[in-house]
Amino acid sequence: MTEPGLRQLTFDLPVRPALGREDYFVSPANALAVAALERWRDWPSGRMVLSGPESAGKTHLAHVWAAETGAVIATAAELTEADLPALAERAAVVEDIDRIAGRQATETALFHLLNMAAEAGGPLLLTGSGRPAHWPFALADLASRVQAMPVASLDAMDDALLSALLAKLFADRQLAVSPGVISWMVRRIERSFAGAQRAVVALDARALAEGRAITRQLAAEVLARAGDWST
Repeated sequence: MTEPGLRQLTFDLPVRPALGREDYFVSPANALAVAALERWRDWPSGRMVLSGPESAGKTHLAHVWAAETGAVIATAAELTEADLPALAERAAVVEDIDRIAGRQATETALFHLLNMAAEAGGPLLLTGSGRPAHWPFALADLASRVQAMPVASLDAMDDALLSALLAKLFADRQLAVSPGVISWMVRRIERSFAGAQRAVVALDARALAEGRAITRQLAAEVLARAGDWST
């Protein structure tokens, strides 16, 4: 509670998500993808695509894999021909390759990277949202190469994974929230990573603005205001 006459100050502090292996919860929704990445030494041609819905945890899992393999991480949209030798000679992750569809220079750079990595023998992990078969690459050779690669897919979220995700998102913001509140939220929020993120951000902002703890009552008030959540 703030004293009468004093205004509650809020600060938009940066949130640093925890991306370590100990912060990644394995459930039936992602167990097959985790197992596929753990067997990276057995990947056909040393390549793998990690796919799944938007905000499905691909970046977190890619960081876990990179830490275990010593891989360098790059964003597909920022690829240039100058980057390719350094990426090809070691383990590498290239994220969000679906977002470069139609960008000729970047598509060409990714295609050349696939060829160079195959010659060098280093493992290469590509990530993207949705199904690889639906990524509308303009470069036919790139589309066929990507679609021929094995795919590790993140599936629809289950209760265990959603609970763990909410706990992690609150912890990233240094918020103490009881298991009862999290269990209550699991039954009501949109069952997606994006939905969980929106819920946590909204609760954090409301709690900070009003100087309140995050309780079931506060969660009910905040979630009732959002049109895409049921109560």
